[in-house]
Amino acid sequence: MTKGLISRVIASLALAGSVFAPIAPAYAGSLESEFDHAFVASVPLRSSQTQTPAKAVQVKVQPKVQASTESAQRALPGSVRPYIAQPRPVSYASSLDAQVFALADGSSGRIGVAAIDLATGRSVNVLGDTPFPMASTVKVAIASIFLDMVDQGKLSLSASYPLMVPVKSRKYSSLVAPVRAGSLLTGQQLIERSLIHSDNMATDALLAAVGGPPAVNRWLRATGNSGLHVDRDIATLVRDDGEYDPARMIDSRDSATPRAMVSLLAGLYQGRWLSSASRSFLFATMEQCVTGKHRMRSQLPGDVVVAHKTGTLANTSSDVGLIQTGDGHVYAVAIYVTGQGGHSSRDEKIAQITRALYDGYQVESSGYRVAVQH
Repeated sequence: MTKGLISRVIASLALAGSVFAPIAPAYAGSLESEFDHAFVASVPLRSSQTQTPAKAVQVKVQPKVQASTESAQRALPGSVRPYIAQPRPVSYASSLDAQVFALADGSSGRIGVAAIDLATGRSVNVLGDTPFPMASTVKVAIASIFLDMVDQGKLSLSASYPLMVPVKSRKYSSLVAPVRAGSLLTGQQLIERSLIHSDNMATDALLAAVGGPPAVNRWLRATGNSGLHVDRDIATLVRDDGEYDPARMIDSRDSATPRAMVSLLAGLYQGRWLSSASRSFLFATMEQCVTGKHRMRSQLPGDVVVAHKTGTLANTSSDVGLIQTGDGHVYAVAIYVTGQGGHSSRDEKIAQITRALYDGYQVESSGYRVAVQH
């Protein structure tokens, strides 16, 4: 177990659970771009992948056929709407809120931010209840339901499941992109490849094993995470990427509000839905994430531990996770960025907002808080 984030999870559960209540009401190169490798053919496997696989689990997959040439209905009724810019607050609760709002200026593309200090319940939100494309941040939810089913004895980390390999098809040519069954990997290997390397075939294998998007949505509703919604597998999401500009349009399909993603992360940290072993495995794996090197972790001090998951689609980048400081504070953070002129600018914006949250929370934990007028 890595030091830091996971080592203090169990000891922090009671305190974190008591303070989180205040926010509960209140292909190719497009997905993950140069960081998260879309449908990677081969990635370095961790030591756990040398284990002898258990009996393979049968998973129903789509036949290896070309998709229909007929154009499918691409936008569900009411799922897409123009984004209408929101006015900035006239005043702010503190300098931290003011700085985050300034950095999350939406003039070059809308930006959503949600964060909470799990020791105090202090939250910061910018467009916190507005849907943003989840992209690969959805992999946190998919891994979580898989682990929940492991806890229930319905699935196993040591059993083997087939990778879901995409079959070439034209954009928008079918409601679901065709895939075929590939090599077998254990459930543990699939989660590691999904969360560490953002492997899409591994994620779709997990998704098929749990029962597809409807099963994930049922789990999200049952756990109270109504601000997240999964409509497509990753193969379809990648193939049909770019239909709508997320900087100007809101597509509720495969979306999350920043506040809902933070609520999911905090609930997982607090042990609401997973066993201690599953929770520890989830966050230890997220600590090893190799994507998004210029995002959430890039401007933080070296002693800060980050367990996170990045996401990238056309004109949008994101990073969500838990940040543990050197003095033991843990923050749940979700940042979704659209537009900003390009990939590197979106990365820089995520890094700046993360650093502002870190600095602001550190100052406030020292007892300083200043009201700021705009």
